[in-house]
Amino acid sequence: MSRPIPGSYPVYFENYISLVKADSARLASEKYGTELVQQFKNLPADKADFSYAEGKWTLKEMLQHIIDTERIFAYRALCISRKETIGLPGFDENSYAANSGAAKRSWTGLLEEFEAVRHASDLLIKSFENDQLELPGITNDSHNTVNAICFMTYGHILHHINIINERYL
Repeated sequence: MSRPIPGSYPVYFENYISLVKADSARLASEKYGTELVQQFKNLPADKADFSYAEGKWTLKEMLQHIIDTERIFAYRALCISRKETIGLPGFDENSYAANSGAAKRSWTGLLEEFEAVRHASDLLIKSFENDQLELPGITNDSHNTVNAICFMTYGHILHHINIINERYL
């Protein structure tokens, strides 16, 4: 299965999908599987509670947001791959962040959870057959394919890594 084609996902996810430099979901998993975790492990722990501006997330809150979003994307991909016919809900990322308790967590604990979630997502993505990747579904009132959601998963993390490099370090 190749890269998702426009129209197989909401246009607002193009930014994430364009960040993924791989020709298939399986190749993205191989390329980014451990690389993304390592990028977070290489961040200075003393920056975990840093926010670049008032009202912006700390690195802890951002990492918790990434973990939450990855779980939601994996759930969506799983549901659609199993031919779920009911539309899947959206989520309010700011409400999730405000209620996550990330500030009380340790950076080490967040990194451990991120690594586990990343590994689980990679295993799920690698399990999809080409016909499953092509399956369409509805998420947040928009059309998506399993393949597009897989690319969004990696692109979302890459998007936040770019923000970290630009504003946090």
